[in-house]
Amino acid sequence: MKRLKATIAYDGSGFAGYQIQPDSRTVQVELMKVLKTIHKGKVTQVVASGRTDAKVHATGQVIHFDTEFSIPMSGWLRALNVLLPEDIRVNSIEEVDASFHARYHTTGKTYRYKWDRSQIISPFTRNYMVHVKQPLDVDAMKAAAQALIGTHDFSSFCAANTAVVDKVRTIWRVEFEEHGNELHMVIEGSGFLYNMVRIIAGTLTEVGMGRRKAEELSGIVAAADRDAAGKTAAAHGLYLETVMYQS
Repeated sequence: MKRLKATIAYDGSGFAGYQIQPDSRTVQVELMKVLKTIHKGKVTQVVASGRTDAKVHATGQVIHFDTEFSIPMSGWLRALNVLLPEDIRVNSIEEVDASFHARYHTTGKTYRYKWDRSQIISPFTRNYMVHVKQPLDVDAMKAAAQALIGTHDFSSFCAANTAVVDKVRTIWRVEFEEHGNELHMVIEGSGFLYNMVRIIAGTLTEVGMGRRKAEELSGIVAAADRDAAGKTAAAHGLYLETVMYQS
């Protein structure tokens, strides 16, 4: 038995999220469907670094699965991309040690959140960026984001319905990039709570719009209370960009 690790990308627009759900099209369902075909009807479990919600995209999601087949990696890459729907691509695949686990062995992740600041959003980007007509004070957003750097209890930035008890996480960096009318937030850390990046994005959007002051962020973090932070930003602006593992 061999364990294979693959880095995949998907357009979240047509999915109800990554994880299997009853009567829903999900990324995991599509992957398992293809692997079942390759393995001649045998069900093959697929494990990802973590789930993503409906409409959330990925450019660097990582999965693993086990196989008895001895197929060259180039053959796996070709077969998977031929059989998978066009909104999922396998960018790379490799054999790894049997002890490797795509979820439990992660050491960090990078997410990207995208805003479109055009007056009129393009119909070709409406599913991939969040439209904000009002000018954003990017300097204020940058200043506010500094309060997130470091190890904190991020309860204020976690969906209230989560079952996770330990909400302490470490954020290594939060950076903003401007690409014409596009504004991107790149956030990197040891791990993220449910809806954490989207709540951070929503709160920083409110700072950018002048609805909150940059200096409020420290108090929001310290409050450890979901009600202290801003609205959860829309899912379609979010991308899982990189999953890190110990080399």
